[in-house]
Amino acid sequence: MVTVLVFGHTLRQAVEETELELEIVGPTTVRQLLEAHSEKLGGLKPHLEKGEILVTVNRKVSDLTSPVRDGDTIKLTHNSNPTYEGMMWHNP
Repeated sequence: MVTVLVFGHTLRQAVEETELELEIVGPTTVRQLLEAHSEKLGGLKPHLEKGEILVTVNRKVSDLTSPVRDGDTIKLTHNSNPTYEGMMWHNP
């Protein structure tokens, strides 16, 4: 069982929940977990395709290819500007 925490108004509207407990079977990745539970998390798909979701696994910055194990906590946060690279935004 893993815990998925959903942050940000946009993602919460997409899945209509703030916290989910999901079963996993064997080794998996964040992406595989989300795809395996598409009945609950299917609303995230457009945001995944646009690269608008920031992922942490057990408080460590991660991505969709990060491994997930039983007992992990996954945090999904909406990133409204997926091109932001950690530097100050500026106008050219």
